[in-house]
Amino acid sequence: LLTVLVYEIHVYTGAKPGAETDSNVYINLIGTRGDGGKRKLHRSKNNNIKFRQGQMDIFCIKAVSLGVLEKVLISHDGAGPGNGWFLDKIIIKHKEGKDVQEVVFPCNRWLDEYQDDGKTERELTANSKYPVEENLSQQWRVQVKTDGDSPEPQECKRTLVIYGSKGKSDEILLTPQIPGHVCFLPRATDEFIVETGDLGDVYKIRVSCDEVPNFEGWHLKSFHLEELHTKQKLNFDCKCWLSLVRKDKELVKEFPAVNEGPKTLPVYKYVVSVHVGDCWGAETFANVYITLYGKRGDTGVRKLHTSLVKGRKFQRNKVDSFLVEAVSLSHLKKVVIGHDGEGYGSGMYLKMVTVKESQDSDKEWVFPLWNWLDSHLGLCETVCEIVTVGRRLTSSPKLSETDKKPSGLWIMEISGSGFSNEEDPIHLSFMFYGNLSHKKLPLQVTGKAIQIKDELANIGSIYKIQVTGPHGGLKQPWHLDLLHMRHTGTKEEMYLAFDCWFNPNEDKCVELPALYADQEPLPVVEYAIHLHTGDLKKADATGEAYLCIQGEKGDTGKRWLNSRNSLITFARGQVDVFKIKAVYLGKLNKVIVGFKSLKKDEWFLEKIVIKEVTYPFSAHVFLHNDWINKRSKKDFVEVAIPLQETSVASHLMKDFDNKSRGRWQMRVHCMQVPDDVPDIQVVVFGRKGKSLAQKVQNLTDNPFLLTVGDIGDITKVSFVLSGPCLGRGIKLHKLRLKDLDTKQELGFHTDAQCLFGEDGSETVTELAAVRPDKPPLREVLYLISVHTGTLPASGTDADVFITVFGELGDSCKRRLRHSNFEKGQVCISEMRALDLGQLTKVLVEHHNVGYGAGWYLDKIVIHESGKTDGQYAFLCQQWLDSGVGDAQTERMLR
Repeated sequence: LLTVLVYEIHVYTGAKPGAETDSNVYINLIGTRGDGGKRKLHRSKNNNIKFRQGQMDIFCIKAVSLGVLEKVLISHDGAGPGNGWFLDKIIIKHKEGKDVQEVVFPCNRWLDEYQDDGKTERELTANSKYPVEENLSQQWRVQVKTDGDSPEPQECKRTLVIYGSKGKSDEILLTPQIPGHVCFLPRATDEFIVETGDLGDVYKIRVSCDEVPNFEGWHLKSFHLEELHTKQKLNFDCKCWLSLVRKDKELVKEFPAVNEGPKTLPVYKYVVSVHVGDCWGAETFANVYITLYGKRGDTGVRKLHTSLVKGRKFQRNKVDSFLVEAVSLSHLKKVVIGHDGEGYGSGMYLKMVTVKESQDSDKEWVFPLWNWLDSHLGLCETVCEIVTVGRRLTSSPKLSETDKKPSGLWIMEISGSGFSNEEDPIHLSFMFYGNLSHKKLPLQVTGKAIQIKDELANIGSIYKIQVTGPHGGLKQPWHLDLLHMRHTGTKEEMYLAFDCWFNPNEDKCVELPALYADQEPLPVVEYAIHLHTGDLKKADATGEAYLCIQGEKGDTGKRWLNSRNSLITFARGQVDVFKIKAVYLGKLNKVIVGFKSLKKDEWFLEKIVIKEVTYPFSAHVFLHNDWINKRSKKDFVEVAIPLQETSVASHLMKDFDNKSRGRWQMRVHCMQVPDDVPDIQVVVFGRKGKSLAQKVQNLTDNPFLLTVGDIGDITKVSFVLSGPCLGRGIKLHKLRLKDLDTKQELGFHTDAQCLFGEDGSETVTELAAVRPDKPPLREVLYLISVHTGTLPASGTDADVFITVFGELGDSCKRRLRHSNFEKGQVCISEMRALDLGQLTKVLVEHHNVGYGAGWYLDKIVIHESGKTDGQYAFLCQQWLDSGVGDAQTERMLR
């Protein structure tokens, strides 16, 4: 019989604003022996109110032994705004036998219909499993001194993270030890008792404040830490402001431990540069966050506030640089970058991130992505991890004419770690690809570092380096760390961070792009290779196989499909999928397949389909439809299969799971709203039609329902003022639409936008939908010439209104600004509207008010400002008069 165990579940709610929830939360534990079923987390053992911001709650669940815990399903039933929950992580402890097991399930995401990806259920995967040793926790007395000129404390969360040689603490919320006590008063010293795991030798702390409205800042003087068991004491000299209105404009600061013996670690102002791509919708107005990781810890999550480059941040084909102050991380390893989805067009196409230690540094780390950070494009994620490919010079060496020597030697230093000795060297091949040719250098690595020199002549400019091996038996794993290359003539220099293991019985092939200053490195692409074996008698085969993909930018080298000392079987009618990573090959043109069967099997290969998984969304078909190894006497039969066709995905958007029923949630956030603003109507336009006019329920960012029907892909939204013109415009801060069925979200360009014009004299404001897969509608200035007839009493003093229709929608009803329309005159008015395409008709009308309101209209001529051709003439030659003819005061002109 399986033992019944008690699982102790520690649920950590995040410290973000609004992280708490009052919803019912449910959990399902999944292990190697099955799952425990969906359970409600009823009562917290350590808190009266559960799931509060920055709080850890403990729950106990009884279940039969689930084996090794692998996953957790966590969800809540909260619907509507404000019921979302930001879950940091879950830690589950249980005792089975003598060992106490602890399993960590990281989350660090929202479970919220209105944030992140809109999901309220998440599957979490175990991060680590280890027996818990007794007495590994540490207790610290933390003393915080606030400077005398610090403002009176405001409602603001202040947190601490402690870093040591064995790891880091969780985010510790600095809250009063005594209820009602006010912390962080000017000249005050506040004391806190906190508990952490065994951190080892502490070397830095990070202190942060929440970003809250009207926060003046905190002038921090010092931190003092004392470990209560060992009596170890640490001092941190701070003397700085945490404020967005002071000089540094930072709410996060790091401080190294001030040591008497070992040298105090330096604090760097890392320069983080974000390179946005050059494609439609690449820009974002969302808040962007980054975490830098190095050999010595991380920076924590940092918001990229103020760019060193002028202009709006994160725009198409722009590079923005930001200062991130942190204690030295040593060599950088990776970055995690993402955005919060706020603002129009929140998706971003990110080429790469580069980081240097200071503004004066001559080298920078390179983190290439070449992909979307978008919930419905590319990776379909708004956060991603990017591993560095190495370091490069920040600018090309500037040499005088006499010093320029294109001829010279490349000095290459290869460093690694792990097994190596003179008697049993590691045999590797380094292939250097240039724009003219390539060259292979077989090497024997006998130590942790080796230096070689070679001209690499006649291959041209190097664009990638490929490493294959190990050739020959390898008894234990060996790690390739870095390839440092410098040219004695041109002074070019690059550091390629291969950071990979070569294992026994493995034929490995890895490659990285060359890193030149002022040049964008080629991306590393994952290719998915689909091998289709024919559905013929005896088409299947067992043996050894490899392939090599060739493109306009070189080849992948020989990639084995079977492991060393083992065979692979290609079954009849089956599709086998393999994935390889390689530097982008450009346009593919050929695949070479090698196959050998000890049993002399004959393999019928129908075709090979190669898909570039994320860049640039295309599939390449190589048709063979023939046997391989049929009647061949060679060991390996090699066939070259040319490209048959290439198909590029026409629709890059993620397929939505559900069909839309035309129910959208709208959020409009405005500022400077007059108290007596009349009703505002909204009309939504799509490729197949438009919605009915519906009332805007509020302008305060509270969601409300719009029913738009089946109008196709939304192209624009029009706001129409129902009453008289306003005295001034309404500043529009944000507009978002979310499909309640498909969860698709749309943003709109609201930069420097006022509803109904800055002076409030307009009656219609149009906003184009921003879609990453299609350019938004452009704004057009239409010139409208109104020709009043020459009959007696043809003129009118009434207000005249016009609606212009085109193949892309209509302008909604606009008042022509010209004050009067006299007999025989031509009055010209301007109308700004989103592009209507080819114009089809015009609805003209007037308010039948005032003496002589009747009007004889000859025609209306419309053309786009700045264009000499393309005039549209709409004849009328009729009265708009309630007392003449058919008594109509509105006419549709075609």
